[in-house]
Amino acid sequence: MKCPFCGSLDDKVIESRQNNSGSTIRRRRECLSCSYRFTSYERIEEVPLKVIKRDGHRQDFDLKKIENGLWRSLEKRPVTQMDVENLLHELEDEVHLRGKSNNEIKSSEIGALILEKLYTIDHVGYIRFASVYRKFEDVNEFIKEIENISRNFKK
Repeated sequence: MKCPFCGSLDDKVIESRQNNSGSTIRRRRECLSCSYRFTSYERIEEVPLKVIKRDGHRQDFDLKKIENGLWRSLEKRPVTQMDVENLLHELEDEVHLRGKSNNEIKSSEIGALILEKLYTIDHVGYIRFASVYRKFEDVNEFIKEIENISRNFKK
């Protein structure tokens, strides 16, 4: 594996972990030349998971697209890179488990999963993501969602 810091091809594996669904292996590595530590992922090459969009067309599942949307909703929020990576890995596992039977999953299911996970990390990010995902039309929809969060938070 090529070191992203110095380009050396000599490294050692420090730790390996398999995700819950068994579809990915995460390896922590250390470069033997410069001691830089980095992470690599191994995935089974399968039939790509298709996402069924609201209008009915299908496209390949793209975790990077979801990551970009998450970062936009969490912009200037006190959320760490590790929080987002953990959310993405949990999401990827869940999406693949749910879409396993026919290699398809509805975008609405993915959006609901993202909202569920975002809610536990950052409420402002949750509202931002929900406003785009649920296509809020006016301020009243924001207010209603914030009131729901406030009620649930007080419990």
